[in-house]
Amino acid sequence: MAMRKLLFLILVAMLLPGCKKNDTESTGNQPSAADQPLCDSLCLYAMGDYGSQFWRIPALLCLDDGSLLAVNDKRKYSYKDLPEDIDIVYRRSTDLGRTWSEPQTLIEGTGRKQGYGDPALVQCANGDVLCLFAGHNGYFASTAADPICVYLCRSTDRGQTWSDTVNLTSLIWDASSGYHGAFVASGNGLRLQKGPHAGRILFAAAVLRNSQNVSDNFVIYSDDNGLTWQRSQKAYTAGDEAKLMELADGTVLISVRRSGARGYNHSSDGGQTWGTQGTWPEMTVNACNGDMLRLDETTLLHSVPNSMQRERVSIFTSGDEGQSWHSPVLLCAGPSVYSSLTLLPDGTIGCYVEKGPDTGCELWFYRFNTAWLRSHQD
Repeated sequence: MAMRKLLFLILVAMLLPGCKKNDTESTGNQPSAADQPLCDSLCLYAMGDYGSQFWRIPALLCLDDGSLLAVNDKRKYSYKDLPEDIDIVYRRSTDLGRTWSEPQTLIEGTGRKQGYGDPALVQCANGDVLCLFAGHNGYFASTAADPICVYLCRSTDRGQTWSDTVNLTSLIWDASSGYHGAFVASGNGLRLQKGPHAGRILFAAAVLRNSQNVSDNFVIYSDDNGLTWQRSQKAYTAGDEAKLMELADGTVLISVRRSGARGYNHSSDGGQTWGTQGTWPEMTVNACNGDMLRLDETTLLHSVPNSMQRERVSIFTSGDEGQSWHSPVLLCAGPSVYSSLTLLPDGTIGCYVEKGPDTGCELWFYRFNTAWLRSHQD
């Protein structure tokens, strides 16, 4: 009886003159779409799709025409890195990631020590898109006689077709350098926007020392849209995969994969020379590749597993130009590994994330906005 009375009162209230389903409709204060939390996701590659159980190593970039380019490894027979047989494939979207083209092969592996992996993307000032990646031998097995190689492919049509490879290995190290292998961290490179080096493109490389299986970080950079390259002074000692960001004053920040507190350093001359390295204790996480993104004039984002395990990829925020990081927001519950960030034309953020255990991996595209981030921050 009480329930019937309650339902009757609700019905009467809805029928009274002037009553609205949403009070904001009657006051003219309807929140805009940008004020409503948004976090959508779409699986681009599931285990078993297109002949592979192992989809790894995402790179995501929004181009100057608003299209999205998603590039990654297709590990055909194994979860393992090079020198396994790996293809690099890509998909494109022209509607903010709601729908995607069928996968296309950027470069095909043709057997053991004939595969390619770890793609990294940047768009040059002239509109060309560069994809740098590794190939041939494995990183820790690399020698001067049988090296892991760093290659470049170029697209002049916004990622629809790609050039033949250019081998960049010799500019990063040679037999006399004290190093014996190198690869560029997958995800995003960087194009500088400010100061005397505006237009310069940069990628962070991990370079393997001769006497120990320890990596140092260097930066390779080009001032002519990727036609010629130079190598920086050492950016970080005992680092690994690293990402670069331009700060508001033109300083270049490098964020370095480590086990425990993530590392950083700064360059005041466009990535050529570097200062004193340090660590962020508030970002004590698994040794994993992540990405950085400038959201606006005051805010940086960083995607990385918020765990000492490869799980819980989260979005960290910095409001002080990367001096500190706070308010990690969980994006992927459960096992999740590498990730890549990009800013979309409508102001939303795209994140391409690798999910899953060693028995197989999926790649997911997430699109979220700042309202969603704020609603989940402490």
